[in-house]
Amino acid sequence: MSDAQANTTPTLDTARTYLVYDGDCPACRHYVRFVRFRDAVGVVELINAREANEWVAHLRLQGMPLDDGMVLVYAGRYFHGADALHQMALLASRSGWFNRATACLFQSRRLTGFLYPILKTLRNALLWTLRRSKIDS
Repeated sequence: MSDAQANTTPTLDTARTYLVYDGDCPACRHYVRFVRFRDAVGVVELINAREANEWVAHLRLQGMPLDDGMVLVYAGRYFHGADALHQMALLASRSGWFNRATACLFQSRRLTGFLYPILKTLRNALLWTLRRSKIDS
């Protein structure tokens, strides 16, 4: 690992789950606020990418730019974009209407893969409408 990579690698605790998202996107912010994970997942640390440059740089080096989707780090594995949304649906609690609805939509990898580009386009349109920059710009 180069010195540049070492300086951009956040400290990871494998007992924790990390969810890196765009805190300036209202849809992203509300989604991570309402999703509830099962107790078995353990502690979930929500990381606003707008306030965590080391995460943005680290994930970019991993080939996971945050403008292309949020990132879930669970049990030492990285899930990006549609894969993150799908994995979150599998790990989410089924309590409450929001969690049941998102689990129903995103537990299918195929349906998530179909819907994700649409959701990403809507996110980009929302950021443009609100005059908010993308994360990597």
